[in-house]
Amino acid sequence: MIHPILLCGGSGTRLWPLSRKSYPKQFAKLMGEESLFQASARRLSGAGFAAPMILTGDPFRFIVTEQLAAIEQAPQAILIEPEGRNTAPAVLAAALALEAKDPEALMLVAPSDHVIPDAAGFRATIEAAAPAAADGRLVTFGITPDRPETGYGYLELAGGADPAADSPQPLARFVEKPDAERAAEMLAAGNFLWNAGIFLFAAKTIVAAYEAHAPELLAGVRAALESAQTDLGFTRLAPEPWTALPDISIDYAIMEKADNLAVMPYGAGWSDLGGWDAVWLESGPDDAGNVTSEHATAIDCRDTLLRSETPELELVGIGLEDIMAVAMNDAVLVAHKSEAQRVKEAVSALKERGAKQATSFPVDHRPWGWFESLVIGNRFQVKRIHVHPGAALSLQSHYHRSEHWIVVEGTARVTVDDEVKLVTENESVYLPLGCVHRMENPGKVPMVLIEVQTGSYVGEDDIVRYEDIYARS
Repeated sequence: MIHPILLCGGSGTRLWPLSRKSYPKQFAKLMGEESLFQASARRLSGAGFAAPMILTGDPFRFIVTEQLAAIEQAPQAILIEPEGRNTAPAVLAAALALEAKDPEALMLVAPSDHVIPDAAGFRATIEAAAPAAADGRLVTFGITPDRPETGYGYLELAGGADPAADSPQPLARFVEKPDAERAAEMLAAGNFLWNAGIFLFAAKTIVAAYEAHAPELLAGVRAALESAQTDLGFTRLAPEPWTALPDISIDYAIMEKADNLAVMPYGAGWSDLGGWDAVWLESGPDDAGNVTSEHATAIDCRDTLLRSETPELELVGIGLEDIMAVAMNDAVLVAHKSEAQRVKEAVSALKERGAKQATSFPVDHRPWGWFESLVIGNRFQVKRIHVHPGAALSLQSHYHRSEHWIVVEGTARVTVDDEVKLVTENESVYLPLGCVHRMENPGKVPMVLIEVQTGSYVGEDDIVRYEDIYARS
């Protein structure tokens, strides 16, 4: 049995504006009707695979459970990192948790934001690597390169190794991301593979590797795990020992030092979607080289990516070449495809200006559903609020605003001080300043309402919570 360990705590910026700190790319529907996280969980499931163990951050814990439930999967465990400390501490936390149950258990560590089209072929490759992992090897997966890519690290095979083998091969060394000239040389040499950042090993083997090569991590991670708190099915790693850990990748901490490494070649297609140029490539350009979304139109364009992420916004390109344009209702990116890796510079520039679009997604996801701001003025705000069936917002009050709720879909059960009543479609309710209130969806279908806030301050931090089924403070 192989135990998938899905890492999904990152907040990449190279796919801005769709990927932002509050809602990063692994949860977005970049390639089809499922998110990258959902596709990863589905790919690593079925015969021979245990339920996944997830490592993520606190802001994403309910997104994880919601997206897993949507594909009818239940996690083995969800470990909540107090803050991101890179992959070395995260993998060790998963290994220690798994070792406590079964030291021989094989764990497949995988990022949750990769694209691997041939799921069955990849599972077969994992199964082919399992005997080496069970025999005490640290197996890393190497991708057959098809171009001189400068955005990936590389794996150099040892002499005599076969880069097209269907079994793990000896590994000489890890190679940092190269410049274009060196990438072309490695591609021509034929004995280099891309480093996918995917690993397979037994729990006891990787723990022993930490004992040998990164003992400074063991005490802190063990303390964070031993003092972890259980919260609504989540395992919250203890903050004090965790935040004292170094920020270091498993490549630097373990893989570049270990002598029991092997690499499993894989050549059936892979991408980490490290930029919009990769999305363009993986989306399958048409005969003119164009990729367009449902609400985008290309006229006399070549080799362009045109995506509108908002049904109400039609994006049209005319006479463009090698351009990528991504439009949302609060931000638009336009750049040459050759500049795809510079998108993070735009995010940094927006942060310096204090623009909320740098980090905040226009739709704010909460454990009960989501909301979006439609209009914001000096003393008012209008929101659309979507509440999942059976979900409830916290019992709360506000110091600075009153609210009007107009139900437009479904039925709401509304508490206003001591009164509880049902509010159905086309009905409204007024919540005066300072009243203690709550909205719930008692039905079997989503409930949607329009909220009109008025007052001297309409920020999200003007909330006093009295009760919350999601254990938020």
